[in-house]
Amino acid sequence: MELSAQKRSVTGKGVRALRQEGKMPAVIYGTKEETLSIQVDSKDFTKVLKEAGESSVITLSIEGTNKDVLIHDVDRDPVTDIPRHADFYAVQKGQKVEVSVPLEFVGEAPAVKELGANLIKVVHEIEIEAEAVHLPHQLEVDVSTLVALDSHITAKEITLPVGVTLITDPEETIVNIAMPEEEKEEEVPEGPDMEAIGISEDRGKKDGDTPLEGEAKPEGDTDKN
Repeated sequence: MELSAQKRSVTGKGVRALRQEGKMPAVIYGTKEETLSIQVDSKDFTKVLKEAGESSVITLSIEGTNKDVLIHDVDRDPVTDIPRHADFYAVQKGQKVEVSVPLEFVGEAPAVKELGANLIKVVHEIEIEAEAVHLPHQLEVDVSTLVALDSHITAKEITLPVGVTLITDPEETIVNIAMPEEEKEEEVPEGPDMEAIGISEDRGKKDGDTPLEGEAKPEGDTDKN
């Protein structure tokens, strides 16, 4: 895949006008590459990013000069999620690089289909090292081997292309099987035991409404001589 770019002199607040023209600011750098400010067409970049991702080499054409690069980092608008800046890493022939490669889960797990278990995807990408020309766009994880309730797949079980080395911990779990949790019935709190409290409707009353000895008589009930 190829992407055209032009050298950029606009920086700072000036990039806002650049974006309004449909251009996206970017930079290119590398171990033997001087950092260069460039600009690319926003729509073309979005298309290349979707197809290549951040683990495939693309050819960046800068005013007649071609460079093999990786899309190293993408800054996105927090509201629209539209890319607004990108870093391109220039790779040299024979140079090995470390990248994160997305995982694609394929197949159907018998434990899910036959036992009603859940498929838990723990990791969605792994770290690998390879020469730029050998970097895969993605790696497949076949879940059809997950038969039992305690089965899982680790990073070391993922098939890697020739020339690719695993950087992620080989024992790290990528996907596993788990039974769905049973919903617990909500416990309804019991009401207070009124008998234990000892409340009586006749409490404080004796012989009708006659006050107990020692209690003050209600106003208006004073004995008359």
